[in-house]
Amino acid sequence: MELLGLHHVALIAADLERSRRFYVGLLGLRVVAENYRAARRSWKVDLEGPGGLRLELFTFPDAPPRPSRPEAQGLRHLAFATADVEACRRRLAEGGVECEPVRVDEYTGRRFFFCADPDGLPIEFYEVPRA
Repeated sequence: MELLGLHHVALIAADLERSRRFYVGLLGLRVVAENYRAARRSWKVDLEGPGGLRLELFTFPDAPPRPSRPEAQGLRHLAFATADVEACRRRLAEGGVECEPVRVDEYTGRRFFFCADPDGLPIEFYEVPRA
């Protein structure tokens, strides 16, 4: 078996427009496809970002909320790389997103912070040097 990389991450949104404002409006991902699936009463919106990033936003009627605190088993968080963690945090705060303070990774010395997406999914922004 040969894995070529991570293809995409799929998220279920409680409110598609609110999630679109976060992922497209604040994070700058772009919509590449948008489809309503009548049989499932569900939207699927494909988003792309830098470095081959692909997110799928879904809606499903009556989907239960995701437990975030206390942390539950399964997906813990999404982490996005950024060259400027302070600028990222400032942009999110200006957009009304509550952000945790910037911390330093005790193992790498790199700076990072967390916020939550509109459905409470923890999102990390991790500072890496530009390629």
